[in-house]
Amino acid sequence: MKKAGLIWGSDTGMTEEIVTVLVDLIGTKNIDSYNVFDGQVALFAQYDRLILGLSTWYDGELQSDWDEFFEQFKLIDFTGKKIAIFGLGDQEGYAEYFVDGIGIIGEVVVENGGQLLGKWKTDGYQYEASKGEFDAGFFAGLAIDEDNQPELTDERLEQWIHLLEKEGFWD
Repeated sequence: MKKAGLIWGSDTGMTEEIVTVLVDLIGTKNIDSYNVFDGQVALFAQYDRLILGLSTWYDGELQSDWDEFFEQFKLIDFTGKKIAIFGLGDQEGYAEYFVDGIGIIGEVVVENGGQLLGKWKTDGYQYEASKGEFDAGFFAGLAIDEDNQPELTDERLEQWIHLLEKEGFWD
């Protein structure tokens, strides 16, 4: 198993909590975790496998640290890299923008040559619109709703890790 970089941003600590669970599930010997707040473009070049994590704020805005880093992020060459994304959102309070962040980030990854793995079915979610929905019936990555479905998070994370393994993320 090749080591992956996990790069995330969190304003309220919710995404950071998910990161802690992911690191426990994957194992610290298989993943290095970094806050995008400290992000450097060079950090992305160090890994052929990246997991990116963020939340969507307000009316479809990126989490604040990702938002500040976004202009630099758009310049990163993802050619030859396997990328997985997870995002937090609120499908009831912000139903028109549910997990938009994973779509915004995912679009850049694909445009810049990355291979997006871990797309997640939209079944089981109720929302009006989402930039996160890349292909019909699939989000660009794992969608997590800690506001309305926290009881499903652990199971979704475990299933997502198995999906990444099945798709060859670690190969």
